Amino acid sequence: MAELRDLYDFNSQKTDKTYRKGDMIPEGYYPMVVMVVIRNSEGKFLMQKRVKSKGGDWGVTGGHPKSGETPLEGIISEVREELGLDFSNENFIEYDSGCDGKDCYKMYFINKDIDLNDISIQEEELSEVRWFSIDELKHMVDINELNEDQISCFVKVCKYLEQNR
Repeated sequence: MAELRDLYDFNSQKTDKTYRKGDMIPEGYYPMVVMVVIRNSEGKFLMQKRVKSKGGDWGVTGGHPKSGETPLEGIISEVREELGLDFSNENFIEYDSGCDGKDCYKMYFINKDIDLNDISIQEEELSEVRWFSIDELKHMVDINELNEDQISCFVKVCKYLEQNR
């Protein structure tokens, strides 16, 4: 049975409606997407590569909260599921949120040094995890290794980091 998720209105307010993963979303309702940008003390960003069957592209950790989870609980669950890490006591910074007509979203940022050997990837979802410098990420944009959602995520986090130096 596909997992149950909550639906939100255009103001990112949770409604009493739900849907199952893969179902059509009723007009006027939006799924919630959560993402987290993780940066280490060297200024590098943690990226994960999806398996070929899921597109094979690089991106940040993220997904859809399950029904009953808040967006913050959802990103903690995604980090646990995809990377095998417990971020339940971490200090997440919400740097962007809204609804774009397709999804509602919340983007989080965290500074954390993580040893790649401590990561246990979800092998049905991911093939690889690596740290990238901002210059490497810009190059990935130039050669189309990041999709539009990921590019937008990094443009927004860079703007946030510049404003909060």
